[in-house]
Amino acid sequence: MNKTLRQRFRPGALLALLLALLLCSLGPAAPAGAQLITDLDDQGKPLVRSLESLRDLDYQAWQLVAFREGPPGGALRLRVVGYPGKVRLNHPTALTVASGQRRWELEDVTLANPKLAGDAREAAAEFNLEPLLSDLTKDRPLRLQLPGVFTELPVPPFVVKEWRELPSS
Repeated sequence: MNKTLRQRFRPGALLALLLALLLCSLGPAAPAGAQLITDLDDQGKPLVRSLESLRDLDYQAWQLVAFREGPPGGALRLRVVGYPGKVRLNHPTALTVASGQRRWELEDVTLANPKLAGDAREAAAEFNLEPLLSDLTKDRPLRLQLPGVFTELPVPPFVVKEWRELPSS
């Protein structure tokens, strides 16, 4: 390398520049998002789920797990999980879901799940997701409200898309 180039570039700067150009040439990164996960539950039955962590308007973190147990056509559920010790969820409390002027009230089915009914932490609630998914025709953003727990928990369209894919998975 001649003296002029060595004065302009510090050792390693050329390598860093080449690495940056290589990374840029690989193209844009894919959008982030949750994925549908297929597993077996404790009894060996098929379980398809979508898992996403979101924050409500008070910046509290919540985990949303939408799942279908068993074969296609099985029960569709939405589990809302808060940080244990920080929140206590009373049952039954319906989950209100809004999109534009549309509203749904999802039934609290937490006590029908023996594991959640016997959990002393009371940091999770489970809701029947079927009425919402059977009525949605587009992947629209949703706003969840759980009285006494959170006023508004925004759900982005890419999560709604995954929920809508659960019945056919």
